[in-house]
Amino acid sequence: MDFTRRGVLAVGAGVAATLMLPVRGAMAATEDKIAAFTGGAATGTGGITLTSPEIAENGNTVPIEVDAPGAVSILVLAAGNPTPDVCTFGFGPLSGAQRASTRIRLAGTQDVIAVAKMADGSFVRAQNTVKVTIGGCGG
Repeated sequence: MDFTRRGVLAVGAGVAATLMLPVRGAMAATEDKIAAFTGGAATGTGGITLTSPEIAENGNTVPIEVDAPGAVSILVLAAGNPTPDVCTFGFGPLSGAQRASTRIRLAGTQDVIAVAKMADGSFVRAQNTVKVTIGGCGG
């Protein structure tokens, strides 16, 4: 089988385009989840703190913490996972603090997004990139 430069470039471009398709689909799914949570309202910044490691040695257990004083509920998404929904925290009027922490599973290096619905009906958003070095739910 003879390989030409043009053939190798065409195959490489096809592979690159194929690899980009799931990422675009995951990002669209993430934006759809945010739009469903906010009802299409715009999200602001500030008033929410998302704490996550910059580098996670194991994608199976990545610790995160979300703090949004005055929040009614908080949505957490992992943009690069096959299913971006991670969890939704709800806070009632007797909640001492609007803060939650958990461990999540990440398929690979990706953005973790937290969106909080505040008591006044506004929405705020925070986003961190977590670099996963091994493991994860995608292998």
